[in-house]
Amino acid sequence: MNLATMLQPASAHVLVVDDDADLLRLLSMRLRANGYRVTAVDSAEAALARVAIERPDLVLSDVRLPGRDGLALFDELRQRHPALPVILLTAHGTIPDAVAATARGVFGYLTKPFDSQALLEKIRVALSLSPAAPAGSGNGAASWCEEIVCRSKCMAEVLEEARLVAASDASVLIHGESGSGKELLARAIHRASPRAARRFVAVNCGAIPEALLESELFGHEKGAFTGATARHSGLFQAADGGTLFLDEIGDMPLPLQVKLLRVLQERAVRPVGATEAVPIDVRILSATHRDLDAAMHEGQFREDLFYRLNVVSLTLPSLDQRREDIPLLASHFLQQLVAKYQKKVNGFAPEALEALATAAWPGNVRQLYNVVEQVCALATSPLIPLALVQRALRVRSNEVLSYAEAKQRFERDYLVQLLKLTDGNVSDAARLADRNRTEFYRLLQKHELVPALFRGDGDDVAPGRRA
Repeated sequence: MNLATMLQPASAHVLVVDDDADLLRLLSMRLRANGYRVTAVDSAEAALARVAIERPDLVLSDVRLPGRDGLALFDELRQRHPALPVILLTAHGTIPDAVAATARGVFGYLTKPFDSQALLEKIRVALSLSPAAPAGSGNGAASWCEEIVCRSKCMAEVLEEARLVAASDASVLIHGESGSGKELLARAIHRASPRAARRFVAVNCGAIPEALLESELFGHEKGAFTGATARHSGLFQAADGGTLFLDEIGDMPLPLQVKLLRVLQERAVRPVGATEAVPIDVRILSATHRDLDAAMHEGQFREDLFYRLNVVSLTLPSLDQRREDIPLLASHFLQQLVAKYQKKVNGFAPEALEALATAAWPGNVRQLYNVVEQVCALATSPLIPLALVQRALRVRSNEVLSYAEAKQRFERDYLVQLLKLTDGNVSDAARLADRNRTEFYRLLQKHELVPALFRGDGDDVAPGRRA
């Protein structure tokens, strides 16, 4: 699937820079016809002035401009706004400069005359991969959900449901794959609730042994069991007045499910070894990656507890279902990690960001964070290259040769094919190559090719390879 088709950004603001009035007018008309908001200027200086007033979502600039050229404009924009995508329009004479600029972070370039559909697709991809959220999204602006970075419609719907349910005291069961951010959503619900000023306490029910989980949840009295040398209040009491988040509730052992149900029914908890229950006021949020309907059918999860916990159900999409959030998340994580690793990294190369956006993510957001952390730790340039991302994703990258290496390889392969075709006859091979015998022999010596080895089976092409 084409990335531009897969990731459709909302209407965006494009700054167009060109000193050709006719082309500037044509570009503006085409972009507006496709739903973009356009600002058109005729110089780099005017572009910088406009960016200072309002940062666009993308800059489309000609390379040849009066005064400061498009490459100088890009350099200035890169310093001020490292994540702002820039596309250059170039004549054939400036192609080398434009290509060199891509190594410094230009998203891409198009040669004149260019196809309008190619331009629109390039813009769509650039906006889809841009870490800047589209205008009007605002999902991450509210403080209650500031930890949740997104701009996808499916996540916006989940957050809207979460905001509505947060105002009540209803129990919420959050469904989602491992690593999809269930605890982050639970924390956001707590921050948006009337209990926000009190504690949020989280426990992973699948990570604590059964023998300890009861004591951790409900507390214990001194001497209640071997090793209980002091009274322990437990997490229910620690969260009194606030929110208790029971992560991976589907992994809770059946005996503890019975005790949890009693706590929810009586609104009181009795510590291990205690004779009296302690009243509690706790809101319960829980989460699971398991199919609890199947678990109930198999007798591994209590139906009555399920209905107590599942008053409201929220389902977090997997990262594969919210791919338009991947560039945003990757850039957000990178900003967090550059300080940790003390790296001067501005962002991802466009092809590296596209590789992230199209990769498989079975580990969801947690896996994406780990990949970004790895590439940040290993980065040696301002822009993280595709090869580093492929290494972190364990994707075999295509071999990239220098021009000289590619020329050498082509030349040798060409000579090998000629010698095979002529059964090692140098005169015939030289004639096919339109070269004299002396020059052809020099080429064979350069590549250590022995014509005699191509007579007969023709498999061995270099000296010393015969058994």
